[in-house]
Amino acid sequence: MQDPSIYHEKQSKQLCALHVLNNLFQDANAFTKTDLDAICSRLSPDNWINPHKSMLGLGNYDVNILMTGLQDWGYKTIWFDKRKSVDTIQFDNIYGYILNVPSNYKVFGLVPIPYRNKHWLTIKYFAGKGYYNLDSNLSQPECIGEKQQLIDYLKSELSSLDKELLLVVQEEKENGELWVELQPE
Repeated sequence: MQDPSIYHEKQSKQLCALHVLNNLFQDANAFTKTDLDAICSRLSPDNWINPHKSMLGLGNYDVNILMTGLQDWGYKTIWFDKRKSVDTIQFDNIYGYILNVPSNYKVFGLVPIPYRNKHWLTIKYFAGKGYYNLDSNLSQPECIGEKQQLIDYLKSELSSLDKELLLVVQEEKENGELWVELQPE
C-alpha cells in the first residue's frame, strides 16, 4: 500500500523529466510542461526545432532542461563520476538523486520507438522512512531502505554502462564540494 505522505507522479507521454522534478520536490505544481517548454525556448530561443525536447511535443526533455529547472530553484546537479565508489558520496548533503536509465517507451503503449531512448527517475530520502525510488513508471513508490541499501542499489545500477547518476544539492553545498568525501592524499 502506498504511503499517502509521499507524492508520486506517474508517467505520462515522455514527460519523465517533469515527473522527476515534481517527485523530487514532492509537489505536483513545482513544474508544468509549460515551464519546461519555456526553459527549452530560453536555452535555444532562435531554433525552429528545439534541440532540448521532442519535435512531437511529447516531452523527452534533455539533461539541460533538468539542470536549468533545478538551478532556477537554487539547486545544482553533479554528474557522479562512475570511476569513483558510491561510498564517497556525502549522503547527508544530497537533496535527491536522479538516475538516467534505458527506456522501453512505446508509442500508444504498443509500438516501440525506433531509437534508443533514456528515462529519468528520482530517488529521495524521507525522514523516518528511508530512501525511495520514485520512478514514474512504477505503480507506487518503492522503498529502497536506509543508507547501506541505497549504496548497494546505486552500485548495482551504476555497474551498467548505460546508466548515469546525477546528485542534486543545494547551491552552497555544490560550491564547497560538500557532496563528496575528500580522499586523504
